Amino acid sequence: MSTKIFCDIADIKQIKKFNKKSIVKGFTTNPSLMRKAGAKDYKMYCKSILKICKKKPISFEVFADDYRNMLDQAYKLNSLGNNVYVKIPVCNSKGKFSGKIINTLNKENIKLNITAVYNSTQTLRILKNINKKTRVIISIFAGRAGDTGKDPVPEFKRSLKLAKKYKNVEILWASVREPYNYIQAKQLKCHLITVPPAIIEKIEKFGKTFKNLTIETVKTFLIDSKKSNFKI
Repeated sequence: MSTKIFCDIADIKQIKKFNKKSIVKGFTTNPSLMRKAGAKDYKMYCKSILKICKKKPISFEVFADDYRNMLDQAYKLNSLGNNVYVKIPVCNSKGKFSGKIINTLNKENIKLNITAVYNSTQTLRILKNINKKTRVIISIFAGRAGDTGKDPVPEFKRSLKLAKKYKNVEILWASVREPYNYIQAKQLKCHLITVPPAIIEKIEKFGKTFKNLTIETVKTFLIDSKKSNFKI
């Protein structure tokens, strides 16, 4: 099994560029990326993205914080296209587990991406609220866990083991910090990894030898020293 790369972006120009790349198998967005991209009307912006990304899977996230409004937003986002995954946070801002909304949408055959997951306990709770047919992505935030000094790898291992019985479930390595995270995700046999554009471009250049890297690094130091007319 190969780990599929999704591009984590909401910028229209970048989506146009990365949608053409065969290495990119899908896209993920979130309200923060939408805001950064300058979106004013959330639904219309999603529609604009779908005019470019017509076939590859793409995740659009609800931003409501209660069951009724989350459900309403989920239905609206799901109606936008067959390639849409509705992104649901594993809990709301008060820490209440989203099991009810996950269960409701899953029963209605709506594809879900459960986001902001950090541990296998959360993965288990999600699995208990879904069937074994409707597609579900579980996005585990590796980078943000690492930022706090916690090793995310054991949580991935446990989550992957738990999800093994569910052919409809994919475990996604989220919150990437460096290109090497792709190697880690592959070694763990994660189904997916979502990667920012700049890091995807670095992954495309994988394969340089240590010798080449050494020479490139030394050349950079030399060029910068000449540009600054440094003298000792």
